[in-house]
Amino acid sequence: MRSPVRLTMYLFLALFIALLLIPLFRPNLGVYVTIVVVGSAVALQKYVASFAGYFVLRSSKLFDIGHRIRMGNIKGDVRHIGLLHFVLDEVGEGEHSGGELTGRVIHIPNHTILDQPVLNFSQDFSADGRLFPCEYLFDEVRLPLPEGVHIGKAREILGQILQREDAPFIERAKEVFGQDCPNFLDEAVRSPRVMIFVDDKKSWLVGRFVAPVRGRNELRSVITTHFLEDMEREKRAASEDTR
Repeated sequence: MRSPVRLTMYLFLALFIALLLIPLFRPNLGVYVTIVVVGSAVALQKYVASFAGYFVLRSSKLFDIGHRIRMGNIKGDVRHIGLLHFVLDEVGEGEHSGGELTGRVIHIPNHTILDQPVLNFSQDFSADGRLFPCEYLFDEVRLPLPEGVHIGKAREILGQILQREDAPFIERAKEVFGQDCPNFLDEAVRSPRVMIFVDDKKSWLVGRFVAPVRGRNELRSVITTHFLEDMEREKRAASEDTR
């Protein structure tokens, strides 16, 4: 059974074609038909643009059902792609809610893809004209430097935790890409994983790690937990040495 939206679009298309054909048989109505056609085009321009956006979306393969995308400040998993709009299951963004479904559903007109950049987390790498679906990204965890622990030791411990926890994901990502590895994987292996930042109140350790798009919050929690546990052990060891 055809959807009501599809039937409505076919009806408008048939009506539009009929209006264009009227001047061929009734030339005296040409002026009125022109006014009606122009007025309809102005009134329905966003609907027409969304209808065109559907075919642009399908032909360009910007995203598909199940992909995680971000447009502007909206992020979500694509649930449905229709003739006039597509539907997202909203995903939280930010340090505390990033990567988790919020339960809200967002309907976005198709015409928005024509004038806004689309970030596709599920299919965002290409090589030799081919797109590779790879649901991994380079994320980071920001941790305060604990008091009473040497900064070099804390940096070393966090680096070891990062390498231990994201090693399986790096190997899986390499298997997906093969020889066409993106820059972030090479950077994850060769570049420093832990950096130090200082603000007005305290010093921070920022660790970078490779994570699955849909599991980065869980991995960040694991890394944070291990780091805090190791820091507690370091503090206890330091206090025992001073006795």
